[in-house]
Amino acid sequence: MCKQILAVLGVAALTAGCAVKPENPVDYVTYRDEPLVKQVEDGMSKQQVLTIGGTPSTQINRSDKPGSCNNYVLNREGHQQVYYVSFDANGQVDSKGFMTCEQHSANREAL
Repeated sequence: MCKQILAVLGVAALTAGCAVKPENPVDYVTYRDEPLVKQVEDGMSKQQVLTIGGTPSTQINRSDKPGSCNNYVLNREGHQQVYYVSFDANGQVDSKGFMTCEQHSANREAL
């Protein structure tokens, strides 16, 4: 009985975590050692991010609030994965993750 309760709680916790940030955890495990994933943190300046990650694939102005967003393409063993780094109006990182800026913006607008 106790094992069943723990299993249900574990599934509920995983489901709740997915609802907050819909990303594939395999992406994180695969790309966790890439400099953008490993070193970029909330609050960093845009220049610091450019120093770490280089020139982004694309840069857009955010539609959901003031600021901008950089799209990058991570490459590992022949596989590619998109990764975004979003900046607030002051040019500081306010979010990042394994999707495009456009997908991130659409997710924020849907909430």
